[in-house]
Amino acid sequence: MIALCPSRILTPSGFETERCLLIEDGLIVDVVPLEKFPSPEFLQGDLVPGFIDLQVNGGGGVLFNDQPTVEGIETIGAAHRRFGTTGFLPTLISDDLDVIDRGMRAVEAAIEEGVPGVLGIHIEGPFINIEKRGIHDAGKIRRIDEAAIDLLGSLKSGVTLVTLAPELDPPGMIEVLTERGVIIAAGHTAATYEDTRDSLHSGVTGFTHLFNAMTQLDARAPGAVGAALESDQAWCGIIADGFHVHPASLRVALRAKGPEKLVLVTDAMPTVGSEERTFMLGGRLIHVENGRVAAEDGTLAGSNLNMAAAVANAVQMLEVDLAAAVRMASLNPSRALGLEGVTGEIRPGLRADLALLNSEGRVVRTWIAGAE
Repeated sequence: MIALCPSRILTPSGFETERCLLIEDGLIVDVVPLEKFPSPEFLQGDLVPGFIDLQVNGGGGVLFNDQPTVEGIETIGAAHRRFGTTGFLPTLISDDLDVIDRGMRAVEAAIEEGVPGVLGIHIEGPFINIEKRGIHDAGKIRRIDEAAIDLLGSLKSGVTLVTLAPELDPPGMIEVLTERGVIIAAGHTAATYEDTRDSLHSGVTGFTHLFNAMTQLDARAPGAVGAALESDQAWCGIIADGFHVHPASLRVALRAKGPEKLVLVTDAMPTVGSEERTFMLGGRLIHVENGRVAAEDGTLAGSNLNMAAAVANAVQMLEVDLAAAVRMASLNPSRALGLEGVTGEIRPGLRADLALLNSEGRVVRTWIAGAE
């Protein structure tokens, strides 16, 4: 039995003081009064659920597309773990099916070998709209077919999240994928409001980086953004780095969706957790300048954001308290993946995935399944 006694613990009831967290066999046993421990080990700071990042293209100098291996996943996970990320989806940007296959097999192997924090895979493209490709390689974008459907449904361990443009998919395809356990998010899409509404009825459950690379909200054409904001059920990923979305737009999304349906993501690139400031993506030179990650023509190319910074930015930009921001980085993504019974909160029976924040909001310690 392990007892952690921090300054505050974030439970489903909010931040609590004079409490200790009990952990056994990697699981949370209980949160009990401090007085039950005559000589506890005090932790200075806030103990919160570990962060879950649904969109991690790279980290530690590794781009998952270039290194779709167990070693690549391990390096990426280690780079993000220092920033409180205890669960993540290695993310593939639009690429050939053989790269997707290698990535999926690597994720299976990583989970089997116990690489810390791996929850599954996010396949962002290539089944997207070329008009909304952003930094994605136009030469990799393709239509979905039976072979691709079979591949997307083939993961044996972990969760598969697929970002696609629903307006381009054959009738019934979304239903087929969801029946095979695939989670579908709309993104990089030129879908109309009507197209997007139809896709939500067909099985789309979320939106990848809301506002970016999708049809916008207009007076007579609400677009994908309008459908996303209107939906009571769909979750929306947001990149709170100060470059992808204006803070006022983030606050509008918060008012429309409520704090329970916004999911903080990083869209992180290899520069996170690395001294490198440049890398190659699809034959294009990408560089980080003043925190902004972009190609030489100015096109945004993911971010240099980590989850601890995303939480801090959410407090400032969305004007929410720390508890709400942490839930956007932990409970909400766990719900998006259907893992709320496994991780994402500090409550009995869940896995002890935790982060300790100091008074400045910096992550000083992390635990995955109770192991620091």
